Amino acid sequence: MKKVNRIAVCGVSNRAMGMFIEPCVDKYYTENKIVALLDHDRKRTTICKERYSQLHDVPEYSETEFEQMIEETEADTIIVAGRDDTHIYYILKSLEHNLNVISEKPMVTTAADAAKILEAEKNSTGKVTVAFNYRYNAFHRKIKELILDNKIGRITSIDLNWYIDTYHGASYFKRWNRMREFSGGLSIHKSTHHFDLINWWTDQLPEQVFAFGALNYYGPESEHNPSKRNGRNCLTCEEQLECDYFMRWFNRSDGSAAAVDDHLQKNSFEGAAEDYTNYRTDQCIFDEEISIEDTYAATVKYDKGALLNYSINFSLPYEGYRLAINGTKGRIETTEYHEPSRVPFPVPEQTIDYFPLFGSKEVIHVVQTEGGHGGGDPLIQEDLFLAGKRKRGYPILAGAEAGAWSIATGEAVWRSVKQGQPIHVAELLHNKSLTNS
Repeated sequence: MKKVNRIAVCGVSNRAMGMFIEPCVDKYYTENKIVALLDHDRKRTTICKERYSQLHDVPEYSETEFEQMIEETEADTIIVAGRDDTHIYYILKSLEHNLNVISEKPMVTTAADAAKILEAEKNSTGKVTVAFNYRYNAFHRKIKELILDNKIGRITSIDLNWYIDTYHGASYFKRWNRMREFSGGLSIHKSTHHFDLINWWTDQLPEQVFAFGALNYYGPESEHNPSKRNGRNCLTCEEQLECDYFMRWFNRSDGSAAAVDDHLQKNSFEGAAEDYTNYRTDQCIFDEEISIEDTYAATVKYDKGALLNYSINFSLPYEGYRLAINGTKGRIETTEYHEPSRVPFPVPEQTIDYFPLFGSKEVIHVVQTEGGHGGGDPLIQEDLFLAGKRKRGYPILAGAEAGAWSIATGEAVWRSVKQGQPIHVAELLHNKSLTNS
């Protein structure tokens, strides 16, 4: 009889439910069984069970009951999907028990913690997988295949400009992500996605980073702040009509607060702020406690000679990215407009333009799949929860080492911003005494 994977979920976040729990209970239930839910807030596990009746009898545990949970449930796989700063504890404890781990990105919030995981994995029979679902996006897989086919030769430089719109960008500043101690800052929480893509596409490791960054749109000094007051909440704020961000996503047809915004919407699981203990998802984006940046520009040098020009901005009129990869034999370009329903103008179809160094341009129309993150979510779920992986000509699931290098790059960006000097990425992974101070 085929062995069923016994899964315990540490951190019952909205992401945990939609990305990991739902496919296990609805699609891959013959191969996987959720045997435990662990969270510091029992209201989250209650909401989870209301959403998935299949979990009605699954035992619940607090954050201090990990050892008890392992002993009582005999779990063999741990899904770590709570607040970013909690990942390190559960991953290390899992490896100590020789259990496999599936971690939401970022794996941890500091390079020092990433180094601890790499060391712990060496001494464990358990393995860590990081859920970099953006590798599975149809365009990103095609770009990987073009590079492997030597279409552009040895990679020399990359330009990647990422745009986060006022809807998505503001959400990070309404929630716990806005505190560096919880998220590591957006150069880690968000940009690890992008740095991992570059590392994976190029098969190169980052050596040195120089970066600039700033808080331009959010926080008390924002020119969009109606008044310098702390403690406001979007759903109850008396200054809603004076807030450009609120009004951009306010649904006037039914009078509800931002009916299109799942971080504010009353009937969404993560947006039902009153359903959680001592936590709201509609905190004011202009509060003084915000301790992260919303704008970065960075240059990264890689070990095989590639140079990356990277930027990200968390408050723009539309969402997407522009990418160009240059090599000794040609160039790849693509532009994505993410969530077209939120873009206030017509957008073209995404294609990949291939320019050989000597020859005619080719326009590649990529076969796409349904699902979140450009069809990436269903494919990574298939690889995570089915024993037989889909055959590809290249590795795609990310391990602890990939997670560590992406985090170290993101931390190097922040440290360069703070110190005003280049940062050597490998030194962050080798210096376990460093903290996010």
